[in-house]
Amino acid sequence: MSSKTTSRTVFACQQCGNQSSRWLGRCSECGNWNTYVEEQVRTQPAHTGKSTARSVSSGARALALKEVQFAQANRLRLGIRELNQVLGGGIVPGSLVLVGGDPGIGKSTLLLQLSHDVAQTFGPVLYVSGEESVQQLKLRADRLGIGGDRLLVLAENDLDAIVEQVTQIRPTLAVIDSIQTVFMESVSSAPGSVSQVRECAGRLMLLAKSTQVPVFLVGHVNKEGAIAGPRVLEHIVDTVLYLEGERHQSFRILRSQKNRFGSTDELGIFEMLDSGMREVLDPSRAFLEDRSLQEVGNVVHVALEGTRPLLVELQSLVTDAAYGTPRRSVTGIDLNRLHMLAAVLEKRAGVSLGGRDIFVNVAGGVKLTEPAADLATALAIASNANNQPAGRDVVALGELGLSGEVRRVAQLERRLLEAHRLGFSRAFVPAGSEIRGQALQGMTLHRVATVADAIRTLESSRLHILASACDLPAPVRRG
Repeated sequence: MSSKTTSRTVFACQQCGNQSSRWLGRCSECGNWNTYVEEQVRTQPAHTGKSTARSVSSGARALALKEVQFAQANRLRLGIRELNQVLGGGIVPGSLVLVGGDPGIGKSTLLLQLSHDVAQTFGPVLYVSGEESVQQLKLRADRLGIGGDRLLVLAENDLDAIVEQVTQIRPTLAVIDSIQTVFMESVSSAPGSVSQVRECAGRLMLLAKSTQVPVFLVGHVNKEGAIAGPRVLEHIVDTVLYLEGERHQSFRILRSQKNRFGSTDELGIFEMLDSGMREVLDPSRAFLEDRSLQEVGNVVHVALEGTRPLLVELQSLVTDAAYGTPRRSVTGIDLNRLHMLAAVLEKRAGVSLGGRDIFVNVAGGVKLTEPAADLATALAIASNANNQPAGRDVVALGELGLSGEVRRVAQLERRLLEAHRLGFSRAFVPAGSEIRGQALQGMTLHRVATVADAIRTLESSRLHILASACDLPAPVRRG
């Protein structure tokens, strides 16, 4: 007796994939509004136990873990060192990698350069675009200086045709740009819908594992910055990379949000130029190249991104509020963190901030999430509020508590070594930090227990420097 395929209508949330038999204004799972769209889902009668047993009999054999052969040499080690580092040492054969980012941030440019690098070193690469024609891809490649007969391009949206091409060519690498534009005819919903994205990603995962061809997917993001489509997409893939940066800035940061074959703490830094993405091999120096000559309100912090120390400048501007309610504005740090630091400065250090606007910016478009930047941010705000220069040779590291105490930070010595390498001679560090300091000769460490101590020490050291420059005796503190 032949089985008959039927279809039914469901409403699926475009953000989380939750399904409902009727349209809902607000998703009961993720809470987003107006995300339900109508989809047709094909269903088949349940198989009998006998047919199910035949369908799962694929001849696969269980192996002892020690029998599995894999060498690190099997990875495709790229000529793009920053990308190599983020992936954990290269591309793993048969892996499925998702690359997300805002529109125009450089995802397609980076992957086209990656395709060229792999094609030049390892073998043919298939670049599939569902958004551009082959002529448009050619124009982009010419602008990037990319050519050769080993980089194959295909303009196609039908996933069945794409799979057929990959199976025939057996490229070293396949790139799909993007997962939201491809579709399967067997799924009766529009490209980019929850059902299409889920089924297409599952099909590509099976393709990658069966052929051992690594597949890179470009993923669009929604207005919240998350990859559009069902959350299951990020569960299916082996690696999730995010390319981020400010549009008006040239620097781009590639972060690993998930990596089954390496660390998620690494990042790669690139600079967007007319000729494409260029690696930034010394990002600390690059971020400080255009450093402002204005010392008031500017303090340098040494962030730790994965295993890489990164020097960034925190800039602050404190002005009298033009309107009734003072403004608090940030770029590159969390706004709630600024509210807390402003309260701590006013309550614990006596810095007058009531009725004043506070603006904080991380130069270079870098986003800081670690609390180790608290002390540098607080000193930058205090410096501008009191109109006292912090000094161009100063770095600050430390987390602030609500009592104003300066707490220790991870891998302090590694951060200080990077600052010392770039010529910084003074560092504000938590009082309880243990530093061997053998390689920090010539760097003065100001150990501070509270943010108030740090502000007083900063003012005292500035007066000593001025006194030395004028050949005057240093001021003597009383009490």
